[in-house]
Amino acid sequence: MAVNELDFIVVGAGSAGSVLARRLIDAGKTVAVLEAGGEDTNPVIADVFAAGALWHGPEDWDYFTTEQASCGGRRLHLPRGKVTGGSHALNATIWVRGAKQDYDTWAYLGCPGWNWEDVLPVFKAIENYDGGASDTRGGSGLLDVVQDFPRNPVQDDILEAAQEVGVKLNEDYNSGDVEGVSKMQLNVRNGKRFNTWHAYLKPVVGHENLTLITNAHVRRLLIEDGTVTGVEYEKDGQLHTLTAGETVLAAGAINSPEVLLRSGIGPAEELREVGIEPLLDLPGVGKNLHDHLLSPVIFTTTKKEVPPSQVAAAETHHFWKSNPDLAVPDTQPIHFSIPMYFLDDMTGPENGFSLIGGIVRPLSRGEITLSGPNPEDPINIDLGALTAEEDVRALVASVRQCREMGRTAALAEWGPEEVYPGPEYSDSDEDLERYVRETAVTYHHQVGTCKMGLDELAVVDPRSLKVRGLDGIRIADASIMPLVPTGNTNAPSVLIGEKAAEFITGIPAGTSA
Repeated sequence: MAVNELDFIVVGAGSAGSVLARRLIDAGKTVAVLEAGGEDTNPVIADVFAAGALWHGPEDWDYFTTEQASCGGRRLHLPRGKVTGGSHALNATIWVRGAKQDYDTWAYLGCPGWNWEDVLPVFKAIENYDGGASDTRGGSGLLDVVQDFPRNPVQDDILEAAQEVGVKLNEDYNSGDVEGVSKMQLNVRNGKRFNTWHAYLKPVVGHENLTLITNAHVRRLLIEDGTVTGVEYEKDGQLHTLTAGETVLAAGAINSPEVLLRSGIGPAEELREVGIEPLLDLPGVGKNLHDHLLSPVIFTTTKKEVPPSQVAAAETHHFWKSNPDLAVPDTQPIHFSIPMYFLDDMTGPENGFSLIGGIVRPLSRGEITLSGPNPEDPINIDLGALTAEEDVRALVASVRQCREMGRTAALAEWGPEEVYPGPEYSDSDEDLERYVRETAVTYHHQVGTCKMGLDELAVVDPRSLKVRGLDGIRIADASIMPLVPTGNTNAPSVLIGEKAAEFITGIPAGTSA
């Protein structure tokens, strides 16, 4: 289609971008989707169990943080999807909406229209849940959410182990109440990965109103008189421009702020320091970066081997309050049917299972900044990981609980033997603090770098997702979350794609397909 016919450019074919582009096509708009990666032809993508094999490969942006002083000076690997499907092509497909209180807090902080009662109908419209439609769940959406799949037998015993240490059973953690131990709900179809690219965008790839450009790395926005008119992107070593009535960044919590910063939109003084003339002083761009963190508790088995999983490596999890006075759980241990040796220097038996301690309500904050004015100058990603003492305390409590689960009668028939942390670490606060600082890794849930809200660091208007002070540009991805939800961030990112489509088209989610 001719360039001047485009109504919208969507940057990124990930969880939110695929949803938004499909809804715009449904509404009769002409759309170009620019994806920095290629199409998802790698057969490993379909196999959720093997997702880790995609790390450091062509489908991974392969980011690393700056040295994290509170994590022993380590640089943490941040896998991010560079392929159609985005990070939903690399993740564990765990479908977690979060807690009711997450969205009510968003609204309380100045994001009208984002409380639980507002987002619940949208979540229901998204879901094709195999548990059936109900007051809280949707049964006829485009995206499969599956709980009834064959689980590894060790997962059933882990489910019992959590209850043995006092964690209640929660039959549906997506009801608004996350607390307890649960069978995971996954985005799979016939046991294989089924993401928003598969559910929303791929079925309309041949549509006359859609132009999909892969291997197109957006370098900057085109801006005239305070209005974004399109983008400049690189493909096959050549620079190209594309214009449209409106551009939507759906490139994720790392790349969306990067595009803004490289376009001169962000903290003015910081931009000048790296040789970029600021066009719009927007102090919040790249700030408020935060992420969930994990620390592994790994067991080998001495009585019988853990069989291979048919669907996923992680198939149960639990949400637990490290402090009973908390309103919402702050930890989310993930249970794997394999030993998860996250770090390069971790080794051990190939047979086993892992109970991975995790925090999901972090107080630590970091930022994304540029290192120079040129496209090839790398970005600096500073998570500020474990700089808040409360995060350390919660992660220590989670690791301690996971160790306790490994010692339960429910798992005794496997003969668990702890590999990590191992006997050199006691259960003392001091030993476990040392361990979590040495081993903490990302849970792949970076958010917040272009947050919506009313305060001085707010980048987008929560009622439209338009960038403040600039016309012709919106943002629709995890970067707009003011606070990370209690749980995996993929489902909230899909929600954001649907909400962005509602703002643009005026058509409520679930009525335009």
